[in-house]
Amino acid sequence: MKFCTNCGAKLAEGTKFCTNCGAKIMDENKTVEKKEQKPVSELPNDLTSTELKKLNNAITLKNNQTGIVKKAIYSAIFFGLVILVAIIDFDVLPIHPAIVMISIFFLLMSLVIAFMFRSREKKLQSLISGENLIAAWTLTDNEKRKYVNFLYSNEKSKNMGLLIVISVLAIVIFGIFILVIDEGKLFMFLALIGLLVFVSFFAFGMPYYYRNQNLKNDGKILIGKNFAYINGFFHNWDFPLSGIKKVKVIKEPFYGLYIKYYYTDRTFTNTEELNIPASEWIDLTPLVAVLNKK
Repeated sequence: MKFCTNCGAKLAEGTKFCTNCGAKIMDENKTVEKKEQKPVSELPNDLTSTELKKLNNAITLKNNQTGIVKKAIYSAIFFGLVILVAIIDFDVLPIHPAIVMISIFFLLMSLVIAFMFRSREKKLQSLISGENLIAAWTLTDNEKRKYVNFLYSNEKSKNMGLLIVISVLAIVIFGIFILVIDEGKLFMFLALIGLLVFVSFFAFGMPYYYRNQNLKNDGKILIGKNFAYINGFFHNWDFPLSGIKKVKVIKEPFYGLYIKYYYTDRTFTNTEELNIPASEWIDLTPLVAVLNKK
């Protein structure tokens, strides 16, 4: 059985073009074997190498952080115009001071978001261009579905735990008020029911929403030394007092790469775990060695 060297899809014997991604299939004995025997850790640092050029030519990924930056800038311009109109004080277009204060808040928030995601945009672009890229592959439909279902199960379990905690706290707090107050018991009870319904809808509905969104994503995997792009989501661990804690090859819940990284913010040190799926024909051991280098 042959596999596409670009996306990993299974190919029939004698196939000249991949039916999944359209890439041209070279002679298996001359090309595929040579590429698989070249470990990631032995790739030269020179970005003009033949191997890296081939890899870059295969990456046709749109930077999804760019859209967020543009939306934040447009939002900042809109709220800036509202503030400007209020300062000029047009009689035909009076603006209440409360609206001005809200506009100032959203203007500042939009500028902060634009600044933050502009940095993320540059980092992701450095993966797409190959500047900071170590390895890249594309998930098959079956691999992506396994990965998405894994995320869905984890999110559903996490939300169920939060639902139980919030529900218990809400029942206790509202129950005390209902027992203490003389009037408005029915209103408090209805408010409790409404809160529980809203939280339940959020806990059960959001995993389904994210599952459907993840199934629509591109299935691209880009791995760098300090950041990674995984099926539409960008992760980075290049902040001060941040870095990788552990990297290993995993077999369950699917074959792939496990990365545990940490970052430090106002809530002290936090950790994130990434389970990155890969095709079984990809040797991830050299990649683990590269990521483990300090």
